[in-house]
Amino acid sequence: MFHFPVTCRAVEVGPVPVPDQRDPEVTRATLEAWLAALLPGATAVRVPHVQTPATTGFSAETLIFDAEWHAGGRQRSGGYVAKVAPTGHQIFPEPRFGEQYRLLKILAGTPVKVPTVHWYEPAPEVLGAPFLVMSRVDGEAPTDMPPYHTGGWVTEVSPQTRQRMWWTGLDVLAQVHSLAVDTLGLGFVDQPSYGATGIEQRLGYYENYLAWGYDGSVPVAEAALRWLREHRPPEPDPPVLLWGDARIGNIMYSGGDLTAVLDWEMATLGQPEEDLAWFLYLDRHHGEGCGVARLPGFPSAAETIARYEQLAGRPMRHMDYYEVLSGLKFAAIMARIGQLFVHYELVPPDNDFPRNNTASQLLARTLGLPPPGGELTVPAPMGS
Repeated sequence: MFHFPVTCRAVEVGPVPVPDQRDPEVTRATLEAWLAALLPGATAVRVPHVQTPATTGFSAETLIFDAEWHAGGRQRSGGYVAKVAPTGHQIFPEPRFGEQYRLLKILAGTPVKVPTVHWYEPAPEVLGAPFLVMSRVDGEAPTDMPPYHTGGWVTEVSPQTRQRMWWTGLDVLAQVHSLAVDTLGLGFVDQPSYGATGIEQRLGYYENYLAWGYDGSVPVAEAALRWLREHRPPEPDPPVLLWGDARIGNIMYSGGDLTAVLDWEMATLGQPEEDLAWFLYLDRHHGEGCGVARLPGFPSAAETIARYEQLAGRPMRHMDYYEVLSGLKFAAIMARIGQLFVHYELVPPDNDFPRNNTASQLLARTLGLPPPGGELTVPAPMGS
């Protein structure tokens, strides 16, 4: 789920409001009726309350609720999270919620520790958009707002705990990449309409994404796209499942131990270097990109690559290329977020944030280009 920081200093902007607020009581009653119709033979179905967060990132809407019912001669209950597909404020052109549900069902039978997903509702009539429901998981994920190198609970744990969290995240990558794509039937996450190979697909996808997601131009992203097309490396190995949004910010931890791997919106097929580069690049952004040193305990990029090579049993190739690809993705996503800020009048229409932000500046630095322009834009709310 995308809670990417609008600035590295969250106090300057604060949380991003949800564009469309739900009435908690109406939502509670709707979920209760939906669940009662869904559970065969269940009686006394109750949803006592629903928590609708006042703020969120521009991503899937999250509803947190408890449910209880009587079935099979016993009382049953559980804590659940519903993820509702975005409508007007979506980050991606296609939310792919049906694919996410299918993927989570498959991953439940693998070593990858994902939340238990129970139901998928494709009909928009219930909550206004398709949604899926999974079990609530204990723990917390490293924060994006503020970035975890600058604040939040990760700054308060020991360096040893941070190291364990990092290596655990790397182990997740190895688990995901080792899954048998054909045996498990994972080919449905591939995106052949954008190209024949993983890199071709990503370049085609993000070229389309930039045109779809932002009304203006993002020169540094366009420069990255040209560079990536001109320097495209071979892809010699069979494609593997990619987590897509592979980073410790999408892992739930409790006491430094992994409890669940979250957020599969960007899942696809490709070379493992792509996930590893994103894993490193997002962490680089949360440190260097925010002008702060990484917290003690987190292994270096070189150490991480070396360890992953041991896990994968082969060298990681063309990591510089995949680093630029990661920068393109991130800059494009931040441009889209900036477009949404303008659309919902959270910032003035002439605000430069979509083109000039921490992601675009880090991409320029990675490419050896001048910064996007002037002092870094901080999107102050309208009327401030």
